Amino acid sequence: MTLAGDAAITARLQALAPEGVRDMIPPPCILDMQGELLEYVENASLTVRFPVLPRYRNPLGNMQGGFIVAALDNTLGPLSFLVAPPSATSALNTQYLRPVGAAQAVLVCTARVVERTRNTLHLAAEARLADGKVVAICQSTNQILPAPAKA
Repeated sequence: MTLAGDAAITARLQALAPEGVRDMIPPPCILDMQGELLEYVENASLTVRFPVLPRYRNPLGNMQGGFIVAALDNTLGPLSFLVAPPSATSALNTQYLRPVGAAQAVLVCTARVVERTRNTLHLAAEARLADGKVVAICQSTNQILPAPAKA
């Protein structure tokens, strides 16, 4: 599986990655969560759909919050890499608005660029149910790292 089934985006991410890690694109965490690319708007936003798997449930039957934020992070990460490679997350703040119950089949996450400065990338993301209801929102601050030296 490619990130979102879009071979062009996967190839672009691999081309941006340092030579030693290209075979890790897409990373195992996205593959495990079965992320499927729905839309990429150049330097602006990325939307990825994730199935809500039974193994993600807490004892109350809802999707555990860590998996919700992992889906958000698995959307923010590729967007940050497409916009400002390489960068590293320095802050990720999430607010949960409603539970993702056992009857929910998918979670749709959209990340967008809020602002890019010389050294910092500010992103925002939201997770929605199939009916469009917002489950969680988050803000991410990424430090743009110096490009690796060419060998």
